Amino acid sequence: MPSRPTTAATLGVAALAIVTIWLTWQAKALELRAHGRNPSEFLANKPAPAFTLPSLDGRSVSLADYRGKKVVLSFWASWCGPCRMEAPVLVKFYTRTHKEPADYEVLAISLDETREAAQGAAHDWKLPFPVLLDSPGTVARQYGVEGIPTLIVIDAGGAVRYSSVGYDMTMGIMLAQQLGFKDYTPVETKQP
Repeated sequence: MPSRPTTAATLGVAALAIVTIWLTWQAKALELRAHGRNPSEFLANKPAPAFTLPSLDGRSVSLADYRGKKVVLSFWASWCGPCRMEAPVLVKFYTRTHKEPADYEVLAISLDETREAAQGAAHDWKLPFPVLLDSPGTVARQYGVEGIPTLIVIDAGGAVRYSSVGYDMTMGIMLAQQLGFKDYTPVETKQP
């Protein structure tokens, strides 16, 4: 009669799997940077490719809808460990800086195969910005996305200005610089 693994053993295997996935994504990001292949490097300072994607709320959203605003594209998937780490940082940055009339928008582009997977993650992660569905990866290919999470910053004139692959602990600071928030601090200070 085969014995069943203990809860501790099961949790250990799950933790090992998560760490392995995270390390693999980090290694891929380092490899891309080391070889000078950053997503959208070929698009740097060029017009961002136009796209229209369905959103979780049923609308069709186009990059052109945000003409005149800066746009942050966040390519992610619910199964991606580093994306799970990046999401709360992006949400915190957005909720602290996105005040009407905001001059930028974040578009979270899910590469999940199903709407349900993207919807579940968007709900669990409490994403306050538009979530778009790119299950065939068409838009991701247009932007040269080879690993996730990938962030791409498009300026108000529609040109790609910045891109990065992998979870970066300094993402809030980088976004503040790219979007022009001079007084942004990543850690909230308590008022006396």
